[in-house]
Amino acid sequence: MSQTKLSTQSLNLHFGDKHVLKGINIEIPANKVTALIGPSGCGKSTLLRSFNRMHDLTPEAYIEGKLLLEQLDLYDKKNTVTDIRKRIGMVFQKPNPLPKSIFDNLAYGLKLHKTPKKEIPDMVTKALQESYLWEEVKDELQKPAVQLSGGQQQRLCIARAVVLRPEVILMDEPCSALDPISTKKVEELILSLKDDYTVVIVTHNMQQAQRIADYVAFMYLGEVIEFDECEKIFHQPQHELTRNYIEGTFG
Repeated sequence: MSQTKLSTQSLNLHFGDKHVLKGINIEIPANKVTALIGPSGCGKSTLLRSFNRMHDLTPEAYIEGKLLLEQLDLYDKKNTVTDIRKRIGMVFQKPNPLPKSIFDNLAYGLKLHKTPKKEIPDMVTKALQESYLWEEVKDELQKPAVQLSGGQQQRLCIARAVVLRPEVILMDEPCSALDPISTKKVEELILSLKDDYTVVIVTHNMQQAQRIADYVAFMYLGEVIEFDECEKIFHQPQHELTRNYIEGTFG
């Protein structure tokens, strides 16, 4: 396994009286695609969002244990949410473009982080190229982003994460609202991104996990039951729960 990029140590997360994540220890390797799989309600998205500090605004949420970006404690009071999110980008299940132009969707985050104005156009162009969107939109960058197709909007949201040059990109079921052609484009994009980024994706689609993931974590009832190379999880699972889930005989 390559160098560890993200990790947790004895991570427990509670929403009020509900114990959602239970004693999770995981090491996510750098420059790989790691898929989190498991039945609905098992804690996949909750774990993913923990790395991006998405639970900070949930008053009843509290966390025990550690979440680390390499050696950086993500929940250390010295580290602001803005700083963390510059290094760990997030793409959601439904495309959520800002009510602005295509260009401004990407420029907005750069301005927020005080990027010199003259550098912004080149950074926007590069992010759109990396997200396989440039050829489709280069002549209409001032067009409202909401006028793009669903698949284009999702690639725009990925470009919006990429433009800040994060180290990690988290994706919460990024293809669940997309048609098969758009899904294929996003999957190709994800595979190309791992050269420069560490990608963690939540997916319910077992075929998708096999197509794009290098590593897979199977979660059940708030625990990581098994974590290994994708090939091993799907062809030589060590746990009966994992085998049953993958074979569709779960529950």
